[in-house]
Parts: sequence; C-alpha cells; structure tokens
Amino acid sequence: MNTSTVPQMSVVIVTPDTFGTIRRTVECLKAQSVKNALELVIVKLSAGDFGAAPGELDCFRAVLILEPGEIKSLGQALAAGVRASSAPIVAFTEDHVFPDPHWAEALMESHKSGRAAVGPVIYNANPGNTVGWADIMIGYSQWLYPNEGGEMNHLPGHNSSYKRGILLEYGHELERLLEAESVLHWDLASKGQRLYLEPSAKVYHLNFGVFSTFLKVNYLMGRTFASTRRESWPLPKRIAFALGSVLIPFVRFYRIVRNYSGCAGLLKSKPRVYPIMFAGLAASSIGEMTGYLSGAGDSVQKTFEYHFHRDAHVKNKD
Repeated sequence: MNTSTVPQMSVVIVTPDTFGTIRRTVECLKAQSVKNALELVIVKLSAGDFGAAPGELDCFRAVLILEPGEIKSLGQALAAGVRASSAPIVAFTEDHVFPDPHWAEALMESHKSGRAAVGPVIYNANPGNTVGWADIMIGYSQWLYPNEGGEMNHLPGHNSSYKRGILLEYGHELERLLEAESVLHWDLASKGQRLYLEPSAKVYHLNFGVFSTFLKVNYLMGRTFASTRRESWPLPKRIAFALGSVLIPFVRFYRIVRNYSGCAGLLKSKPRVYPIMFAGLAASSIGEMTGYLSGAGDSVQKTFEYHFHRDAHVKNKD
C-alpha cells in the first residue's frame, strides 16, 4: 500500500441502525481540521439501507462501513471496528458525543509523544439539565473542563484514542476490556504504558436527563464494570469487594467533588445535583455489588440498548 494514502487515525463509531443515528456526530467529524487524514469506520449493526447520500462521506481519507453480523455488546462492536481499521491510531466516538473541530488534530499530535492512549477533555452538551449534570459528573468528573490535562491512569471511556497495535495485543480479551475501559486503562498503566489527557482535544457529551433512566443505567453500568473487573478474581476477593460496595456512594461522591475544580460553584448554584448524584452513585454501588457476586447477568446487553439514541432520554428543552 502506498503510505501516502494510509490514514493517520481511524475513528470508530457504532450505529444500531442507520446513518441518521450518527449523522450529527459525523457532521462534527466532517468539520475536523484534519478530516482528509482520517479513516471513518462505521460499525453498522443491522441489515438494510444505510441512508447516507452519495458523496456525503467523500471528505475523509477513507470510509469503511462494517457489518460484523450478530453483536451483543458495545465492546464487541468497538473491537470489530479496531480490527477492521487501517490507521496506526484508533479513536472512539459515540452518537451522543460531538467533537470540537480540532479534536482529531490534537489527539494525533499528542500521540507523537509515544503515548499508548490519549483522551479528550469533556464538556457538557446539555448544561441546563440538573440530572444531566449529575450524570456527567458521575461518569466524567476527572476529565471535565476546566482541566489542564496530563498523565493519568485512566481516561474517558468510549471517547479516547489508542495505538492500534497495543489494542490488538489483547486478542480475544479486547471485547471484554472495551466494555468497561477503566479496566483496560489500569492494565495498560500497570504495564508501564503512558496515558494522557490532552486539554486541546475537546468533546461535548450529551447526558441522560431523565431521572428513572439515569438510575437504571448507573445500576447496569456498575454491574458491567464489576463483572469485567472480577473476571480472574478468587471468590474471597469477590465477596470482599461486594461487601465494600456499600461505601462506594460516599467514596465516589468525595472523589467527584475533589476531581472537578468547578464542582463546588456548580453545586452551590444547583443544589439539587447533590441528592441526584448520590442516588446515581447508590444505584451504581448496588450494581457493583451484584456484579461482584453474580456476574454481568443481562447488564451488558441492556446497557448496550441504552447506549444509542440518547436524545430520547433527555428533556425536550435540552
């Protein structure tokens, strides 16, 4: 292959149905300052018409529409995208995430320093919603703006970039590790790999804004995380972590407030964030306890269903 035609970064995005589901995110990718250096890898999970107009994606260096067959989890879909991609760097994005025009350029530049993984700073795409603030602080407090970035031991899940070769070294384990990426990041860090939060790479994340959905998803994600983490643990360790799960809402609440420099002012102006955030952390802790003791159950499949069409789970005014 002529190296001049090789993309510098592959961007993997998953759609459960048609192009319409990911159109808004793809429009952000089309606005990238280095769009002609990108390979767009779309993992399409259903048969039928894709729905993109002829020539709509011609601005990218390459486009691959992948139909991998039966997929039951997001980790499987992302792993399929990684294996099919051709660039030395692979970045993940989502149908409810909207990258800044210099996002890709900033990630690619940061990777030149020999880092295994580089993540973006997260901005709130629905800041007028109190539940949405609780949701984004539970999921992304350590990487929320304002943030100076730097070396870290884990990065934003499903929104970071990696050296493709390093991911491929995990073989069949990659699907499981991409389900709860913090576990992957901790393993990379334990092997001496460098992970970096790049402040020049910015994305806007749309968050769950309906309280009942917010609670359900936090439970499911907590259970998925625990089941991924406990994979090789002996039974006594699983039981010990399950018992320790009752402390999670308190420990994580403290860490969230500590991690996010803008949190204190935000919570003073929006006091309802406190109880909503704690309720979400409690739901997550119940999920973790269940996951440590009983495994994933159907949490992976159910979390997968909630991953898409986020606009159905926010308030209309958002």
